[in-house]
Amino acid sequence: MTVQSGKKPSATATKTNRRKMTQPRNNKGAGLSQAQLLEMYHLLLKCRLVDERARVLFRQGKFKGNHYSAVGQEAVTVGTLYGCQPSDWVGPSHRDMVAALVKGVPVKLIMAQLYACVDSPDRGKSTPAHFGSPEHNIITPASTIAAQWQLVTGVALGLKMQKREGICFAYAGDGATSTGAWHEAVNFAGVHKLGIIYVIQNNLWAESVPLRLQTAAKNLADKAVGYGMPGVVVDGMDLLAVHKAAQEAVRRARAGQGPTLIECKTYRWYGHSEIDPARYRSQEEVAAWKKRDPIPLFEKQLAELGISAGSVKKQFEDEINREIEEAVAAAEASPYPDPAEAWDHIYAE
Repeated sequence: MTVQSGKKPSATATKTNRRKMTQPRNNKGAGLSQAQLLEMYHLLLKCRLVDERARVLFRQGKFKGNHYSAVGQEAVTVGTLYGCQPSDWVGPSHRDMVAALVKGVPVKLIMAQLYACVDSPDRGKSTPAHFGSPEHNIITPASTIAAQWQLVTGVALGLKMQKREGICFAYAGDGATSTGAWHEAVNFAGVHKLGIIYVIQNNLWAESVPLRLQTAAKNLADKAVGYGMPGVVVDGMDLLAVHKAAQEAVRRARAGQGPTLIECKTYRWYGHSEIDPARYRSQEEVAAWKKRDPIPLFEKQLAELGISAGSVKKQFEDEINREIEEAVAAAEASPYPDPAEAWDHIYAE
């Protein structure tokens, strides 16, 4: 069964917020205080600004490898992960660098990862697209598409077997649903009723392959029924709709009721990576999706709730840009690790 998401979100704050905890003037934001809504807005802006800066840095030749931008998809990341606990685990894909921001990773560490410098959480061992942080329970993604779903499913099994706190979040694009690794992970989680939320970021393109050439399914969430779990379709540009769907999935996972598959219909503004001009997409298609930019859409929702985003937007952007500038300066001043470290952390000692 596929469930269409609604508009009534609920969540709890994950950290102390400087802004006053007041409820919006109407009930459309029930369950989220004004401070929480503004915190989500801050995260939306942060994800966008950090990602856009990473694109510029790559094109300037500041770091090697490649960059896979998620600009346009921020509502999926913020909506699903906002409210997660420190004990929760995240299995990102190559396009989910900004998931680390929502999980609480400082921008300084993200820039260090891009630059592969000695201050990076992985000491420069992974490519820029493979951000992970053991301290924050973020699994380093694999190059093989959907392999991170198998890894984080294994973590979910371990948490259940050891009776430890925490649930898991796994992310992948629409193309991943055509791989064997994806199906193996979802099937296993369904059988063992693991506490995991699977998030499909359906941006219509698996690199250059359109959705219509990889599946005949109307909705990718329809596949969930074959694995004994709810499948939820949600507008991935609508932050509040995504958050509501995610919070119900989180409730089920924490209650031991098993996994949920959430399909977020979204869109990446740029090519598959920064070396992809994306000529396979029409300008009309891109323009139509850009009109549904999740940031102004959320600003409109805030206004309907009696909250003026304009009064804080510049303050937020200035704060974020200062943090970005400090992070970039630190990364550029940091040396690369000693080449001999390549042999470290390979075998248990």
